[in-house]
Amino acid sequence: MTGLDVLSQVASHLQMGMLSEGLTQVLIPAAALVGIAFALLQWYLVSKVNVSGDFSNGYSGKLIEEEEDGIDSLEVSIKCAEIQNAISVGATSFLFTQYKYLSVFMGVFAAIIFFFLGSVKGFSTKSEPCTYSQGKLCKPALANAAFSTLAFLLGALTSVLSGFLGMKIATYANARTTLEARKGVGKAFITAFRSGAVMGFLLAANGLLVLYISIILFKIYYGDDWEGLYESITGYGLGGSSMALFGRVGGGIYTKAADVGADLVGKVERNIPEDDPRNPAVIADNVGDNVGDIAGMGSDLFGSYAEASCAALFVASISSIGISHDYTAMSYPLIISSVGIVVCLITTLFATDLSEIRDVSQIEPSLKRQLVVSTILMTVGIAMVSFFALPSEFTLFNFGTEKAVKNWHLFFCVTIGLWAGLVIGYTTEYYTSNAYSPVQDVADSCRTGAATNVIFGLALGYKSVIVPIFAIAVAIYVSFSLAAMYGIAVAALGMLSTIATGLAIDAYGPISDNAGGIAEMAGMSHKIRERTDALDAAGNTTAAIGKGFAIGSAALVSLALFGAFVSRAGINTVDVLTPKVFVGLIVGAMLPYWFSAMTMKSVGSAALKMVEEVRRQFNTIPGLMEGRAKPDYANCVKISTDASLREMIPPGALVMLTPLITGTLFGVETLAGVLAGSLVSGVQVAISASNTGGAWDNAKKYIEAGASEHAKSLGPKGSDAHKAAVIGDTIGDPLKDTSGPSLNILIKLMAVESLVFAPFFAAHGGLLFKFL
Repeated sequence: MTGLDVLSQVASHLQMGMLSEGLTQVLIPAAALVGIAFALLQWYLVSKVNVSGDFSNGYSGKLIEEEEDGIDSLEVSIKCAEIQNAISVGATSFLFTQYKYLSVFMGVFAAIIFFFLGSVKGFSTKSEPCTYSQGKLCKPALANAAFSTLAFLLGALTSVLSGFLGMKIATYANARTTLEARKGVGKAFITAFRSGAVMGFLLAANGLLVLYISIILFKIYYGDDWEGLYESITGYGLGGSSMALFGRVGGGIYTKAADVGADLVGKVERNIPEDDPRNPAVIADNVGDNVGDIAGMGSDLFGSYAEASCAALFVASISSIGISHDYTAMSYPLIISSVGIVVCLITTLFATDLSEIRDVSQIEPSLKRQLVVSTILMTVGIAMVSFFALPSEFTLFNFGTEKAVKNWHLFFCVTIGLWAGLVIGYTTEYYTSNAYSPVQDVADSCRTGAATNVIFGLALGYKSVIVPIFAIAVAIYVSFSLAAMYGIAVAALGMLSTIATGLAIDAYGPISDNAGGIAEMAGMSHKIRERTDALDAAGNTTAAIGKGFAIGSAALVSLALFGAFVSRAGINTVDVLTPKVFVGLIVGAMLPYWFSAMTMKSVGSAALKMVEEVRRQFNTIPGLMEGRAKPDYANCVKISTDASLREMIPPGALVMLTPLITGTLFGVETLAGVLAGSLVSGVQVAISASNTGGAWDNAKKYIEAGASEHAKSLGPKGSDAHKAAVIGDTIGDPLKDTSGPSLNILIKLMAVESLVFAPFFAAHGGLLFKFL
């Protein structure tokens, strides 16, 4: 008997009465409410930056705070508040317009879900024999259709709410961060980080609470039919990710059209600083940071969390813990998320209360320390949950067979997902931070022009795929060997268990970027801009880390959903030597490239219009370059808004329609091939695109900062090397903020959509092969 077996037996004795069903039902909502309360506390602390006056966005106030050294005047402070108001109004207006379009989509797709799933048994209201619980009767297919549709709508609304709340706190905090920078970089850092924490904790807590309440309410109807209950709850993940797709693509097109237009004309042609108020695209650029990097990322990670939870719950429901109605063990994925909220709360205090940033060099280490501390604490939390919430031994469904699993197996599955996330995060940081040689080499290549910069950047992106893929591969192998597909699902949850901290770090970046833009537009001193630039540079790296987490978790989530789909569709093996499967495999591998081409071209087309408009204003508005006249910001905002709303539809349609068409016409085996192909190729393309763009961005900032002798030799701003770096950064913008981040939603969304529609595809799919 091994030491782990002894530990398992001791735990089984301790379990008696340690985590009862009643305690579980209290623990999960309590953790969610604690998360919401902590988010509101952080919001209150951010709002304590003194305000007075009145603006139409509902905040009472001109943002005025007495600075220590009198750097800036009262007039500049008021100007900060006016700029903040313009950004907030622009972002809110765009999101409300986008949500009008998405409400139509939600209604249409909800009807499709109900029709497809209801038709599986001819809209019968009679109870059906259960698929996995032999000899028992389950609720009718029509009930599954109705509750899956309801779960879809709940997931979609929660996703929209997550993105919108994130945007509101970011636009609330950006000018406050700018004003706090007058007191020092430490004060500004705490304001930006607390604001990010508001988004992180609200999203994690809301996602958990809505899912928990949905399960409780659905159980009133389903009763002991846990198989039907957790199958219908998968609609929650579908709703979350479908909204995230349009939020990511639409927001990404908006922000990058403005960014490319502002950079190409402003920096390269007119040689004016970034975020210069004379640039007509500057407001649209700052609005874009909030609708793309904040609202889009919020919806994206919420989708990952919802899908990982749904995949784990579905696989558990058809295993012994579901069939025997062990509520506490069944709730294991939700308990992990609950503990994650508490762990992230403790971790956040390390950044905001237990340590102080005194110098710009401490910013990035402080953010990285958050990842390490949360990972170590979460490992302890996972051990406690695994030993006190799970039986010492149980069986899991494994493609038609039963696999015996011990509770410590699940501990290793969740933990390896958690630590794989840290490995991916640190690897991403190594390849995208200008503190290390890869980005410095890219910056050095700018000496000979934009072409060599592009070559070096692409090579860096391809190379940066290696370590994350090995980390994902090890996590998959270990978790599948120990606990089959359930192991992979909880490994994905492990990676996402510290989502509150991950999102806080990620949202910190765009808030700092906006703060720097406001400082420049308000005409604040060079000293303030240096501080906000330091915050922004660290934010660029943490944003890349956030994208790495999102892509890594998407790979695990997608594989878990794939396994759940294969199980639900009744496929025993997916044989790539079968023509039906191989055809799907090769087409699926092509889809990320097709999707990327659509999103890249959309950004290019919108940027083309933006460049022409910015040039037109510089050429036709007298006194604009001299600062005597104001540009027409509204026209640039309109160009970005119109382009993003129009251009988000074709890529979204490609992702949403592919599983429906493939499953209906070609059947479940071909669809399984499509899902496998898109997963394998999509992860590689997403990682390389995100890291290439991140490296180009920080290579430009490395030259601009001039912090080392090497950087000084390439600068200053406006030098040939700097212009080459700006061109590289501009090429990388749609890669890192539109195509790359959207691809992880593509692979997750197609998998969860296939799982939701699996009963229909299994019963009526493959129409073409039936007639041939």
